[in-house]
Amino acid sequence: MGEGYHKERKPTIEVDGRVFLRIPVRTHVIMAGEDMAEIAWRYCKDLVQPGDIIFLSEKATAASQGRSIPIDEIKPRPLAVYLSGKVKKVSYGIGLGSPETMEMAIRECGTLRILLGAAVHAVTRNFGRSGDFYRVAGMQAALIDGAADYVIPPYNKRVTLGPSDPDGVAARVAARVGVGACVVDVNDVGGSWVIGSSAGIDRRLVERTLMDNPLGQSNEQTPIGIIRECKD
Repeated sequence: MGEGYHKERKPTIEVDGRVFLRIPVRTHVIMAGEDMAEIAWRYCKDLVQPGDIIFLSEKATAASQGRSIPIDEIKPRPLAVYLSGKVKKVSYGIGLGSPETMEMAIRECGTLRILLGAAVHAVTRNFGRSGDFYRVAGMQAALIDGAADYVIPPYNKRVTLGPSDPDGVAARVAARVGVGACVVDVNDVGGSWVIGSSAGIDRRLVERTLMDNPLGQSNEQTPIGIIRECKD
């Protein structure tokens, strides 16, 4: 339920000589008002083993919290239209490259932080740096997903914000299912970011384990997955 394009998924990955199985879990389309802890229990209770880690898509988590807004309800201000036109276009997603996503970034982060991020980026890109806009603007700007044809309806016509309290969500999932849990933002071009986790999770290890995005981003409809180390 994030931005990206379809590619072949591999079930295992090797990290520092350790092999991990990534199990995608197919669910119904998650909507506002649903409880991610109960969803994880429903779909994972018969699959998990001791030592597993459940990982949740940040977009599905945000959608369950009602943080997905129909695009026709968003009226971008002139500043959002202007700034979105300055965003570099990429093949794997929209990011803040539409007036609607930029408008929501301004609402989430504040005009000052967005302008400051844009100013810093305009300077540091000349030195070959990237990502400074999001470092200044903040996590919520980086987590915004735009409407796109490859996204599962109704989210193909919505802008989805980052989730609220991802650490709390992960903790509730872990308590309900009985294994570690985390909320992640992953994409198909090597981006993997743990934005919330239950106690004891090695976030960097999870990020490296998910760096090739084993869930998929469109019609796979797998907003939950399970990480399991292969001992044999």
